[in-house]
Amino acid sequence: MRTLAIMTRVLKELVRDKRTLALMFLAPIFILILLNFVFSASQSTNVTVGTVTVSQSLDQELAQTKHVAVKSYSDLAAAKQALKADRVDAIVHQKQHDYSLTYANTDASKTTAVKMAFHNALTAHTLTQFKGKLASTAITLAKMRQQLPNAPLPQQKTTATATPKITNHYVYGDTHTDFFDKILPILMGFFVFFFVFLISGMALLKERTSGTLDRLLATPVKRSEIVFGYMLSYGILAIFQTILIVLVTIWLLGVEVIGKLVDVVLINLLLALVALAFGILVSTFANSEFQMMQFIPVLVIPQVFFSGIIPLDSMAGWVKDISYAIPLKYSGDAAAQIITRGVPLTSLGLDIGVLLLFLVCLTRLNIVGLQRYRKV
Repeated sequence: MRTLAIMTRVLKELVRDKRTLALMFLAPIFILILLNFVFSASQSTNVTVGTVTVSQSLDQELAQTKHVAVKSYSDLAAAKQALKADRVDAIVHQKQHDYSLTYANTDASKTTAVKMAFHNALTAHTLTQFKGKLASTAITLAKMRQQLPNAPLPQQKTTATATPKITNHYVYGDTHTDFFDKILPILMGFFVFFFVFLISGMALLKERTSGTLDRLLATPVKRSEIVFGYMLSYGILAIFQTILIVLVTIWLLGVEVIGKLVDVVLINLLLALVALAFGILVSTFANSEFQMMQFIPVLVIPQVFFSGIIPLDSMAGWVKDISYAIPLKYSGDAAAQIITRGVPLTSLGLDIGVLLLFLVCLTRLNIVGLQRYRKV
């Protein structure tokens, strides 16, 4: 009977806690619907290939390949500039009968798609040329028969067509670079965001539930001073945690960094401050550690799917628009640009500006959020 009494009391408390019930039953449905939209998107890979001094027939064969766009350039320097500016994914340069292919290789799936498209186009191009030569030979033989009907046919010499030499070059990585190398900058940012969010949110929640925050609010200290004090204290821990995660990820996993390592650290430090402010904000709406944990699949996990791990250009327009409200997308884009292309920090103004905007807005919301506990 005592066991039943305890069970009844706990059930009554759960039923009265509408927020917990919503997180338990509505959050999983929300996540499943979101995953359905994300993973039901087209998984085809679209690539753009720049061609230099390539024959017109091969150009046409490449252009007729599905999901391949072709841009022709007059010289190799212009094509390399387009590759550096991310306007093309690869360059095909023809030198007499040989070909030189240069891949950006920041996305292994696009590199593979270009290789397959070029191989198929070259095969079709060679076959077309061979058919043309056969047709020309047949016409010549037919004319000779008409001119000399009783003369024996001349012996045709078989000329072997030289196999073209194909040379592959990679701007980033090498032939062993795979999909994991592409998503690693995003995963690195996610782990920074997740652990800073979790630690800051849980720590402030403990401060509030233990009564420490209430006693602090009873003093003449301003709400802004309280928020900045917590952010500075947890921010120092976040700095060491972020540096550790970035360095271990790059050195232990052997990631090739074309840009400056310090730029990668700074981008992730900015993301950590955003996660810190976000965690503090969410903790003001949670009444227990249980509720704080339930906010994670709703607010944190979906960020992974809209940060670029799954190609955003394959998603529906309205689904893709969600990614613009995800801070992890901007840090992932910036870190990937530094790591794979060597882009300097000064050229990442948009990504840095948006992250700073997130930080300012979340900090302001934290100050306003303390009004729930003190009005002044």
